Amino acid sequence: MNPAERILLTLWIGGMWTVGYLVVPTLFQMLDSRLLAGAIAGRLFTILSYIGILSAVVLIAGQLFRATVPWKRNWRLGVLAVMLVILLIGQFGLQPQMAALKAQGLADPAIAARFGRLHGISSALFLVNSLLGLGLVIFGLKAEKA
Repeated sequence: MNPAERILLTLWIGGMWTVGYLVVPTLFQMLDSRLLAGAIAGRLFTILSYIGILSAVVLIAGQLFRATVPWKRNWRLGVLAVMLVILLIGQFGLQPQMAALKAQGLADPAIAARFGRLHGISSALFLVNSLLGLGLVIFGLKAEKA
């Protein structure tokens, strides 16, 4: 793994852990308005998603460029691909649905329940990605040996 890839991985995964597990809980704890805390958190997660998408694409390209084994046997490439798919599902699948539900108003219990389910799925996917990312940080992105 070259230094640029190491920095990119650190910024991406470090950002996930910082925003997801430190900043957002602090927002909800300190701000009186859950609506404001949610709006700020949503914006932070959107920024983080785009950083992740860009990072994943660059890191996948790096893995493919340095491949010494077939791509199907490169677990690091597989992890990056899964993380990218999760990001795309969250950003372009779940987030628009959640935004539409918020626009309808969460006072309706049925809408609030649907929003809660989508938020739960989104949170679970974020947890999976942050754990996969932690694995990449721990084991690095070194080239697989043939």
